[in-house]
Amino acid sequence: MDPNALVSEQTDAGAELLQKLRPRLRVEAAFWLNPAEDGLWTLYIATPEIDKGHFDLAYGEAMRTARSMNSPYVDPFGIRLIGTDSPLARDAIAVTRKYPGEMATRLRSRIFGDTFVEEVYVYPSPVPAAVN
Repeated sequence: MDPNALVSEQTDAGAELLQKLRPRLRVEAAFWLNPAEDGLWTLYIATPEIDKGHFDLAYGEAMRTARSMNSPYVDPFGIRLIGTDSPLARDAIAVTRKYPGEMATRLRSRIFGDTFVEEVYVYPSPVPAAVN
């Protein structure tokens, strides 16, 4: 097994985080991204709160929620909040529109936003509940 593979425990924990976060933070898109240059998976959350300049409040809520989960699969410091106008967010939103439904979308070896990626895992919109 690839030691850097995105596993279902990570995607499920990410979905759980997003479900807990949604009542307190508007989420337009969310995705795990593995950039080609370093190969480290990062959970990105696109929210208009970043566009509005509420950076500290949005990150504080995301960090509190992630820490409260006490999950080894979601590192609070491995979460990146981005504005909905960023190239990554625009591509994630486009993916959810192109592939609507309840299934996540995986994309491999391509440009996503402005980044060359090994793989991207885009949660459907609205972000689903975690699988238990």
